[in-house]
Amino acid sequence: MNQADMTLDLEQHIEVNAPIEEVFDGVVKQFSERSTRPDGEAMPLTLELRPGGRWFRDLGDGTGHLWGNVQVVKQPNLLEISGPLFMSYPAINHVQVRLQDEGGRTRVTLRHRALGMIEPDHRSGVTSGWENYLNNIKRHCE
Repeated sequence: MNQADMTLDLEQHIEVNAPIEEVFDGVVKQFSERSTRPDGEAMPLTLELRPGGRWFRDLGDGTGHLWGNVQVVKQPNLLEISGPLFMSYPAINHVQVRLQDEGGRTRVTLRHRALGMIEPDHRSGVTSGWENYLNNIKRHCE
């Protein structure tokens, strides 16, 4: 495995016609109760919005998946999460969502970086997965 196969660096942007505070709330909801797979199937997660808080999927009866931990919260401008995300193998991910007020509109920049033994289907799926998240934020906020 070469270095290019073991890294991922994806950045996506979206413009939302809504105030930054509303968009930040939309980001939090998308990362929790509104979370869906790219096929539209609901996949609710829990996001404990505080440094060190968990981002996880609770399947009940003590089962589930830890996706990551909140690294940074600076409302309404920044949310960072690090952890395995959907990768159940040797990998670490860092997701940064940065919001910028543009006079009543909000620019959302999502950057996902990863290092590890990244499987090809995950590498190809992250673009559409995050695009789905961003489009849902836009749809709910506008």
